[in-house]
Amino acid sequence: MRANQEFAVVVFGATGFTGRLVVDYINRHYAGSGLSWALAGRDYDKLCAVRELLGVDAEVPVIVADGHDSGSMASMVKRASIVLTTVGPYQLYGDVLLAACAEAGTDYVDLCGEPAWMYDMIEKHSAAAQNSGARIVFSCGFDSIPFDLGVFFLQQTAIARLAQTAPRVRGRVRAMKGSFSGGTLASFKATMAAAGRNTEIISRLKDPFSLCHDFRGPEQPRGNRPEFDASLNSWLAPFVMASINTKNIHRSNLLLGHQYGTHFVYDEMLVTGPGEKGKALAQTLAAGNGLGDKHIPPGEGPTLEERENGSFDILMIGEVSDGREVRISVSADCDPGYAATSKMIVESALCLLENPDEAEGGIWTPAPAMGSLLIKRLREKAGLMFVDETREP
Repeated sequence: MRANQEFAVVVFGATGFTGRLVVDYINRHYAGSGLSWALAGRDYDKLCAVRELLGVDAEVPVIVADGHDSGSMASMVKRASIVLTTVGPYQLYGDVLLAACAEAGTDYVDLCGEPAWMYDMIEKHSAAAQNSGARIVFSCGFDSIPFDLGVFFLQQTAIARLAQTAPRVRGRVRAMKGSFSGGTLASFKATMAAAGRNTEIISRLKDPFSLCHDFRGPEQPRGNRPEFDASLNSWLAPFVMASINTKNIHRSNLLLGHQYGTHFVYDEMLVTGPGEKGKALAQTLAAGNGLGDKHIPPGEGPTLEERENGSFDILMIGEVSDGREVRISVSADCDPGYAATSKMIVESALCLLENPDEAEGGIWTPAPAMGSLLIKRLREKAGLMFVDETREP
């Protein structure tokens, strides 16, 4: 990490939908704390308008920067200890910024859920980040912090309770109330378009170990069709975010020195309920078109009321070799994709900032980069709940 820079944090993409939420969160919770920060984006007038609209002190600087211009990105990242970027789709707008951070030694957090792009960035820039000390951390929003840290928290709970980690973990989304923004849809559609042009991308999207270099673990559950879970007395449906979350979790296991084991098996599904009603809902979701049939312009998203009334509740069930179980949950009382995500990425950036020696330079996922420190911070600062729900024998 670059210490003693002009700015501790630069928010790149401050005029976008999620970027504005990030700016608002920092302003509400850290104004007056001594945090040195700046808003960055392509349009000076829009940056100033966002600053004024959200009541940010006029002395907080704005930086005009073009994500396609290597000189512009190099200049911006050299002024920052950490860059927080919400500018997606990252496969269209993220290459130059990430390369600049890796080269300069500037820490970086994003909201990326685009595994093919992440694969390319790991291949191209890992060595530079390791050499410069830049800590590049992908997926610091709803994809994939609750799931990645959820598995990490479960494994720490298993060690404390059972003196071993769980080689089999099932992720079950018990509830999720929220909506997608135009940026999320744009990323999904960009990935599908890229896959249509390049068959290698299709194989990376299908491979749960595609972010694990040459490591290949055991066969993983596909989770692509409805099934009944007797232990929960509920039907399960495919979960739209499982594809990215599972890849990040397997990468976390790799970066943690296979703390979860080299034969670790993980899957994620959505709980739809018992009986014929639960079965019908699971079948409907499985037959659905995912995000592909939705049309929301980039820059738009859920209203304030929708964000405040959203929620999520994720159950993780870990099983050890003798059949004993550990259960934990991760939940929050706000919209997962935007209200919770804006909190998670800011707290991830500040966690890196305040713990400069927690991880070495390289390209990381949240759990191995910040682990228990970030869980503690999210509990105390962002209202996320990590709860041990293990049933006593």
